[in-house]
Amino acid sequence: MTMSIDFPRVQEEVRALSVQPKIEGMIDDLMASLPDPTRLTAEERRSIIARYSAVLEGNFIYWMTAALISVHAEEARPIILENLHEEVRDSHPAMLRRFTIAAHAFPTDADGLSIDEDLTGVRLFLGRLSGAQSVLTMAFFEGFIQKFMSYLAELAELQGSSEREYTDVHGVCDVAHTAGLFAAYQAEVAVNPLQPGMDPFEGVVLLRNLIQTIVFGADGKIAA
Repeated sequence: MTMSIDFPRVQEEVRALSVQPKIEGMIDDLMASLPDPTRLTAEERRSIIARYSAVLEGNFIYWMTAALISVHAEEARPIILENLHEEVRDSHPAMLRRFTIAAHAFPTDADGLSIDEDLTGVRLFLGRLSGAQSVLTMAFFEGFIQKFMSYLAELAELQGSSEREYTDVHGVCDVAHTAGLFAAYQAEVAVNPLQPGMDPFEGVVLLRNLIQTIVFGADGKIAA
């Protein structure tokens, strides 16, 4: 008996598997670029925490919701819903706010305006509701946050804070979240592949630019 092979589906699955090493490499490059916290001034450390908080507190749940309503694959929905359920049930925005306040880094108008252009770019991109691109963007972000938490905690500690709930929780839970989102991406591209010419990393690049602005400021200058 001749077995029928769905070659387009196989090709999409191969492409899906190949994105993870690239994403991991981009995260590693970002981590390697971070300035030594001990060589930053108190204001530079405060600004990084404040810009991070200005982005995450009011946007992460919105971004993940955009990914949820954009996907077509039924297998992807429970993965994203579990992430959202945890964010809302445990009030991660409140957790982040406690962390930020304890580090004396509550965002100012200047902090918010410094990330506005890059943040708007990410918002508008996710508003296009492209399933595979949206899920891959969030997989990148969860993977980055997982590794960034120890750095963020060190910044706060140098600012005199001992509040670690936010960084401790996300340093652990985002490992599973990242793996789940890569699985969701594979499920999504299998049933809703990208159109020819679409870049699966378009949102990832926009989010990477936003992270660089969080760390280095709008002008890209900080002590190293």
